[in-house]
Amino acid sequence: MALRVLHIGKYYPPYRGGMEVFLSDLIHEQRQQGIDAHALVHGDPEPGDPPWIERIPVQFSLVYAPMAAGFRAALGKAIERIRPDVLHLHLPNNSALWALTLPIARRVPWVIHWHSDVVVSNIRLSLALAYALYRPFEQALLERSQEVFVTSPKYLEASRALQNWRNKCQVIPLGINLTASPILHEPPPQLGWSEGTQLRLLSIGRLTYYKGFETLINAVAAMSNVELLIAGEGELHESLQQLIHSTCSTGARPKVRLTGPVSEEQKHAMLQSCDVFCLASRERTEAFGIVLLEAMQHAKPCIVTDLPGSGMPWVVSKAKNGLLVPFEDIPAWRSAIARMQHSPQLRTRYGEAGLRALHRYFNITPCERMVARHYRALAPESVPVAPRRDTMLVISARDQQDQIAHVVRRALALLPGAQVLVVDNRSTDGTANRAEQAGARLLRPLLAMTSWGTLQTGLRYAKAHGFQTVVTIDMDTWYEVEELPKLLARGTPALSAGITVGYFSSKHSMARRLAWKWYRLLTGLPLRDFVSSFRVYRGKAIDIAISTEAMLLDYQDVGTLMLARRNNLPISEVELEMHTLKIDRSGIFRSWAQAFRYMVTSSLMGLAYRRIK
Repeated sequence: MALRVLHIGKYYPPYRGGMEVFLSDLIHEQRQQGIDAHALVHGDPEPGDPPWIERIPVQFSLVYAPMAAGFRAALGKAIERIRPDVLHLHLPNNSALWALTLPIARRVPWVIHWHSDVVVSNIRLSLALAYALYRPFEQALLERSQEVFVTSPKYLEASRALQNWRNKCQVIPLGINLTASPILHEPPPQLGWSEGTQLRLLSIGRLTYYKGFETLINAVAAMSNVELLIAGEGELHESLQQLIHSTCSTGARPKVRLTGPVSEEQKHAMLQSCDVFCLASRERTEAFGIVLLEAMQHAKPCIVTDLPGSGMPWVVSKAKNGLLVPFEDIPAWRSAIARMQHSPQLRTRYGEAGLRALHRYFNITPCERMVARHYRALAPESVPVAPRRDTMLVISARDQQDQIAHVVRRALALLPGAQVLVVDNRSTDGTANRAEQAGARLLRPLLAMTSWGTLQTGLRYAKAHGFQTVVTIDMDTWYEVEELPKLLARGTPALSAGITVGYFSSKHSMARRLAWKWYRLLTGLPLRDFVSSFRVYRGKAIDIAISTEAMLLDYQDVGTLMLARRNNLPISEVELEMHTLKIDRSGIFRSWAQAFRYMVTSSLMGLAYRRIK
């Protein structure tokens, strides 16, 4: 049965904006993947609108918030007509608040896509008053939601609005559609650069208070052989035009030009013809910057504000495709622009890196897949899943109160019928309480244990209670709860015994790679990760893992694999994706000394293993 989703958005193309571009690309990708996706947004109906989009006319706007008198009634009718399995609310959006007042909406699980905080601006004080009225309803939406999708880890860390709801938040970076190449034409003369310009800079966005165009204008005014085009419309058009004239010498040609609004085709033509794309935003209202991904699509390097708490510098740092500049620092902007101006090789290197990163991290396809996983956990009846009543997930945890509830809830949703056991290794925070509240069984050893000791305790518990399949997670190392179905399905399901190891193909240190080569030579196992604790133990493999020999192992990762090999048990490996951009907090192989110690110990174990064999 097709999953039905109703998106509650702010606007939709041809309205121009980052939220609108993303919503359009996400819905089209969802419909291609078989999800019956619909959208309810503001605006006047367009002649070519498909039947799955409904626009509600706006009477007026108040502090950037569209006021549509018919939105509440339209939302109720849309839910009654579509019967969605999930409501997907895109915030900030004042009309999404109507979901709180409709009983039919409250009967449907909903997720929130957190595109931006409503930033209490130091520049626009009217927003502070408006947000004081909006915030209680915003918090009520967050409390009622099942999941909150945040676009970057930096934005999640800095968001005060999300502070009480971190256990619901998932980092899912935005993406754009890369399957259809943008239509490119030569920009018309009024949108082109002057002949002979050495460096062509482009910035795109609404001419509004937080975009920082004043900084760019002042920076470029004092530079030679540099020209800046600013594409967009907004309330600051006249004041920005006056600033351009005031910074231009008498009789000289202005080095900055406001082009006004541009079409999608014109925007991509300008991106294709520029040398560098600039984004000088000065408030966290600029949460991500979809336009940065569009610049990457044309292999253009970027210069952006290093704005604390914004996802904008995180995108550029992740892609390694440009330079970061302190916000409102005009000399620093001049320096960064000059660096790009005098180094074509640097521009090329950054541009190529951005294009590679776009396909790897910011494609709409993996973004849609991550979102769909959360949908299906909220509407499991839309996806037939065989229950796993013989399966237990054993989690070793210590002081992970911010993550444990989410991991437990997602595991129970992804593995219907399975049991989750948390072995709390002497936590000093609320880990144990939150695990139990989320639905996990709990063990609390009286003495502090090693991570292997806690996992082995969980394996013993699972064996004593008749479970035939055990998945282990050490929350201090790499794991990905969303990949649990794949780890179980892609391992050795046809076999009643054995070990499956989860492998994440992230970049590893040279010391780790060399150590693993040594382990392959030592054990004869063709594995790429010998230390992953994200494993599946089946049948006799559980007996081996809880044996006295395994208990006495100092280095259990390789040792349990050797014991399994000695008992002729199959060992397989599954390559998994890391969706949550998790940082490896493990101390293994962070230095050559650790790698050498591990290799020597493993070598001694290998010699003992060969003698026993």
